[in-house]
Amino acid sequence: MRKLAYGIVILLVLAGAVFLSLRMNPAERTPTSPPVAATTPAATPPAQQAAPAGRPEQQAALVPPPPVITQQTTPTDDDILLLETPYGTVEIETFPQLAPNHVTRIKELAREKFYDGLLFHRVIAGFMAQTGDPRGNGTGGSGKNINAEFNEGKHIRGAVSMARSQNPNSADSQFFIVLADSQFLDRNYTVWGRVIRGMEFIDSIRRGDPNRNGEVGDPDKIVTMRVKGDVEGAAARPN
Repeated sequence: MRKLAYGIVILLVLAGAVFLSLRMNPAERTPTSPPVAATTPAATPPAQQAAPAGRPEQQAALVPPPPVITQQTTPTDDDILLLETPYGTVEIETFPQLAPNHVTRIKELAREKFYDGLLFHRVIAGFMAQTGDPRGNGTGGSGKNINAEFNEGKHIRGAVSMARSQNPNSADSQFFIVLADSQFLDRNYTVWGRVIRGMEFIDSIRRGDPNRNGEVGDPDKIVTMRVKGDVEGAAARPN
């Protein structure tokens, strides 16, 4: 009987414990599984962090730009322009396969000595050097417009492209040489050549005021611009 009484007491104690646990505030109960921890955003590894935005030339330094598309064969002297600057001679390979009308017109003007003495009137460091305006202020030209020939040529350092107004078919005689990769211009301006020798002389051209859209106070000039084949041919002919 004593053992039975002890057993009844133990059962009553256990039943009371269960009853009290059911009456506890849910917040006071011990959870049966751990709560989901608040997730802390993982730090992005430096190698995966996005490159900060900056100037086109800074971005281009991270990823090598595609090459300027050139002719499939070695250019002849008739495809090369000799641009004489105060600092030295610059050789420009033209791209008649990309912009035939532009190349034809530029060569016509060079043979007419149109570019001799014209100013590099707009030069923006880290962007481009512009010339080809007989008025010297960006408003002039030869009087003959050229329809756009937008193409696969890339506006990377050394590319030579045609200046224009908002009208795509307003190119005339003004052109610019790209000083640093500016591929945001691709297919919006006609690339018609590239510098193949003497880019250091273009780098020496006086820069303009960035607060005045690159206007140059005391600009350098083109001394002469000629078709190389004409110069070489004249030199080869006997007097």
